[in-house]
Amino acid sequence: MSDLETFRAEARSWLEENCPEEMRDGAGGEENICWGGKQWTFQCDAQKTWLDRMAEKGWTVPAWPKEYGGGGLSKEEVKILKEEMRKLKCRSPLESFGIWMLGPALLKYGTHEQKLHFLPPIARGEVRWCQGYSEPNAGSDLASLQCKCEDKGDHWLINGQKVWTSYADQSDWIFVLVRTDPKATKHTGISFILVDMDQKGVSTKPIKLISGKSPFCETFFDDATAPKEHAPGVSAIVGEINKGWDVAKYLLTHEREMISAGGGGLLGGRGMGEVAANEIGLENGKLSDPLLRAKIAQAEIDGWAFLLTLERMKDEAKAGQGVGANSSMLKYYGTEFNKRRFEILMDVGGSDELEWEGERTKDGKLARGWLRTKANSIEGGTSEVQLNVIAKRILELPGA
Repeated sequence: MSDLETFRAEARSWLEENCPEEMRDGAGGEENICWGGKQWTFQCDAQKTWLDRMAEKGWTVPAWPKEYGGGGLSKEEVKILKEEMRKLKCRSPLESFGIWMLGPALLKYGTHEQKLHFLPPIARGEVRWCQGYSEPNAGSDLASLQCKCEDKGDHWLINGQKVWTSYADQSDWIFVLVRTDPKATKHTGISFILVDMDQKGVSTKPIKLISGKSPFCETFFDDATAPKEHAPGVSAIVGEINKGWDVAKYLLTHEREMISAGGGGLLGGRGMGEVAANEIGLENGKLSDPLLRAKIAQAEIDGWAFLLTLERMKDEAKAGQGVGANSSMLKYYGTEFNKRRFEILMDVGGSDELEWEGERTKDGKLARGWLRTKANSIEGGTSEVQLNVIAKRILELPGA
């Protein structure tokens, strides 16, 4: 424990010295996230300084090995680092699908050469990745995908379409599930390939959502290519050819954990009770509406219980027990809870929060966020699919 307390003191001192004041506001929300990548424009000098300092320290991905751009910290040290960042209200220096999804998949299935080539640029925020999984006729039944990938000797030729590719129009590279053996059975004959999007064979088209925003895109591959090796010894295929489904399933567990984590987050470091108090005020030290008080109390209790469950699952995974089907449980509860939380916040604001444009509501930030949560229970596998997985794999209920 003395070693951990020493690390805590050192981490606190380093953060106090290196985190710019502008990055100590605990600000969350899409508009305050640093995504990185070749197309990224920093909000301010402080945001770039914070990213550069954390990346040099290896703390944008503190649990990754140092040789791949990480901090090489133990799970206990990572937990302490996050605690100290929360105390100082430090913003996250970098968020990306490369960190959340591709990184873990490469660490498990990638070769040493692939890790050395792809992971450090992710850790430094130099390359932004997106995910090419779903297709117009292969959503929940993902293994029905038909995006074709042909062996052309020194390169792969890719033709097909992906849909719901988040931020594809702002990304540099894409990790894609493709069918490399059209004659194989559904779950076989699929490969996991890494493709540079800066080529004429790849194009994107934003999809406007009910919230009025466009995080999702359609992505088209028209004779797109990927060399057999992106660099000497660095294969474009992760894992074995025609066995990409194994990589895909593993990555999906991390995607579902990432999506579910949104349900346990606080609102810019604040609880819902604080948000409600600031919005509508208090009478005699409490909210005047007893039903609203009860809803908020229950939601905050559920939120903290969910956060503790997430921590327990992470500890179990790092101890070698794996997450497996439990990711479906986390994804289902986290996304449904996030929808419930935003419903309560809309109750707090009342009809004023239905405003769609205007400075007063920051162009309807809460209303747009409320509508956006509806997609949480669709993306990464619908709530209905997650319930089926829970019934079969966790509860071991008999099939219909």
